[in-house]
Amino acid sequence: MTAEPRFPKYDMDAILGGRRMRRNRRADWSRRLVRETVLTVDDLIWPIFLVDGDHVRQGVPSMPGVERLSVDQAVVEAEKAAALGIPAIALFPFTEPSLRDPTGSESLNPDNLVCRACRAIKAAVPEIGIICDVALDPYTSHGHDGVMEGSTILNDESVALLAQQALNQAEAGADIIAPSDMMDGRVAAIRETLDIAGLSDVQIMAYAAKYASAFYGPFRDAIGTSKTLTGDKRTYQMDFGNSDEALREIELDIAEGADMIMVKPGMPYLDIIRRAKDAFAMPTFAYQVSGEYAMIRAAERNGWIDGERAMVESLWAFKRAGADGILTYFAPFVAPLLKR
Repeated sequence: MTAEPRFPKYDMDAILGGRRMRRNRRADWSRRLVRETVLTVDDLIWPIFLVDGDHVRQGVPSMPGVERLSVDQAVVEAEKAAALGIPAIALFPFTEPSLRDPTGSESLNPDNLVCRACRAIKAAVPEIGIICDVALDPYTSHGHDGVMEGSTILNDESVALLAQQALNQAEAGADIIAPSDMMDGRVAAIRETLDIAGLSDVQIMAYAAKYASAFYGPFRDAIGTSKTLTGDKRTYQMDFGNSDEALREIELDIAEGADMIMVKPGMPYLDIIRRAKDAFAMPTFAYQVSGEYAMIRAAERNGWIDGERAMVESLWAFKRAGADGILTYFAPFVAPLLKR
């Protein structure tokens, strides 16, 4: 015979002093009413990969659900983003190998893939914000974010090219220039170059604390640098053991003219997001990078987690850490949920 359960009597009111935390959790309306952070469509930036051609959609195997898009298809997705209420998209090109060289000269071509996409999207969807990545790695034959001399990345020579790349993108219609290269002084050079050209309204979102990370692999597949990259990027991207250094990097970018700051990757660096927001009270963004996206998708496909719930929970974590917005490949998938 199974013994009857015993429920000892405790004076819980005396123990808790009347403070019952679960009262606010009893109903959905109550949970929503007392929720401390909120995730909305307004918090999303959708990264989009570009590829040459017409009517092209190429799946990225390491990023299920993500495609490389020709310019005409990128316009379609920009229209979708606007319909969903997503404020901005971020453009990243897959550059044909024949167009890559040691200095990334294709980045300065006013008719390159990114510039064509900027013009087409602005013509079709003028209300959507366009963010353009400033770095040479999609254009260099060696896969690095700057120019090289032997095995050394040349900082000042790279900055000169990056500033011209930024100008090229801004003249094509980019609303926000986002330098992701991590060269010293590039924000100041870009700001001065844009201002001299009469483009002082173009904003700068600095990848202010970008770490040398293992989580970028699928992104490099998407832009075609996985096979071209020689060596690693640890001489210019940050060491993942450092957080005080991140604050110094961010402080410098703000002083040089950044309008917004970004921490990349996102989830492994929530502490950096929190410290940055507390220290500077600047518009602060997180990039939920390709490796983070791919892990959730892979676990979902194997039936190990509820992918939709994990997606939403992961994005909420960035808001709780202090991010004002999130670059995420989940943007078109989560936006309909948030609108509901």
